[in-house]
Amino acid sequence: MAEEAAVRAQAETVRRLKQDKADPDEIAKEVAKLLDMKAQLGADEGKQKFVLKTPKGTRDFGPKEMAIRERAFKAIISCFKRHGAEVIDTPVFELKETLTGKYGEDSKLIYDLKDQGGELLSLRYDLTVPFARYLAMNKITNIKRYHIAKVYRRDNPAMTRGRYREFYQCDFDIAGQFDPMIPDAECLKIVHEILSDLQLGDFVIKVNDRRILDGMFAVCGVPDSKFRSICSSVDKLDKVAWEEVRSEMVGEKGLSPEAADRIGEYVQLHGGLELIERLLQDPKLSQNKLAKEGLGDMKLLFEYLTLFGITGKISFDLSLARGLDYYTGVIFEAVLLQQENEHVEEPVSVGSVAGGGRYDGLVGMFDPKGRKVPCVGVSIGIERIFSILEQRLEASEEKIRTTETQVLVASAQKKLLEERLKLISELWDAGIKAEMLYKKNPKLLNQLQYCEDTGIPLVAIVGEQELKDGVVKLRIVATREEV
Repeated sequence: MAEEAAVRAQAETVRRLKQDKADPDEIAKEVAKLLDMKAQLGADEGKQKFVLKTPKGTRDFGPKEMAIRERAFKAIISCFKRHGAEVIDTPVFELKETLTGKYGEDSKLIYDLKDQGGELLSLRYDLTVPFARYLAMNKITNIKRYHIAKVYRRDNPAMTRGRYREFYQCDFDIAGQFDPMIPDAECLKIVHEILSDLQLGDFVIKVNDRRILDGMFAVCGVPDSKFRSICSSVDKLDKVAWEEVRSEMVGEKGLSPEAADRIGEYVQLHGGLELIERLLQDPKLSQNKLAKEGLGDMKLLFEYLTLFGITGKISFDLSLARGLDYYTGVIFEAVLLQQENEHVEEPVSVGSVAGGGRYDGLVGMFDPKGRKVPCVGVSIGIERIFSILEQRLEASEEKIRTTETQVLVASAQKKLLEERLKLISELWDAGIKAEMLYKKNPKLLNQLQYCEDTGIPLVAIVGEQELKDGVVKLRIVATREEV
């Protein structure tokens, strides 16, 4: 009890010093003393209780999950490299002002850090804004890069659907002044290649253009000041019905019912080249300069996508809005389709697994002279892809190897540890992935069982006879053949 009283007294001293605004060094000294006393008390009690859990919206990845994850990363990286991308990395936190004002309504999801050493910092929310900062800071006007790293969002997590507070993004971007729609088409081709390669099932890539959206809002009578907030309502159309979106626009965002109904006529349209041609003839839209530009580029994009042979999976969709503020032109989103059962005509969407678009103004925001660097890019939603692969592997009961060991060095009799160590060292030096059991005299049966359990394909056996003959017996685990 005496110790607890002493801790309370010390806490009172600290409180009094803080109240009297005493010398910071003195306060720090007394706080250190208090912490020390508390630690002593905790150690004496010996029953300190820890809550063992990962923070909300995060998860651990064990060897099995990491094996699946590495497989997916490998497919994605090899695609990025096939398209000639270089790789960069940026810090996990940025100056808070770098991130402020770039994400529209999502800005409230940015994690701010405590002031450390006079800089206000935030954890990065995506990889696009840091990329734009990197271009402006290094005066780069031309680069094709990929970046795979963790980003942070103070979101309400939905772990089962692959929505976390800490997660990986895989980004590919092309920066530079080029002829219209050629890089944009390549970004869509990349999404198509990756989703086909990962064999996630049927998918569709929805495409739209910010200029078509803005032009459509203008001809439907949406005031300029409401463009962005109406845009984020339209963006919800993939999750909720038009009626709900309409009532949000009219009820919460104060749009006139007539304007909402006019928007409704457009945003429920989707198709391909024939829809683009039809809208180019639309009496209202064709009068709007922005919409006309957007539709002209969309037509060009579809011509290139036809040459790439991927239009079968592309849908020009007027409801696609993507909530981020920095998009200026083409926007796209890849959605997985799930056939719930054979009787359903319309496939059900499982959610977005990739998205991106053109953002020509973002780099200019950081450049002191406002120099613009046009950019277009795509981000692969690896977490959602990953949860699908994980579920699929669980269902198939396929055994996943968590190591790449090629050979186990084993011994047939006792007292052969030195020989095993000599042999395994030779194998390692030759670049061969090898393991051995950490026992002086393991039983041969246990060593073979270890190979069965971990999927190691070969065993190199040293025994007295082999040593006399100067050979090693190589055994194939699966077929038990020996050489």
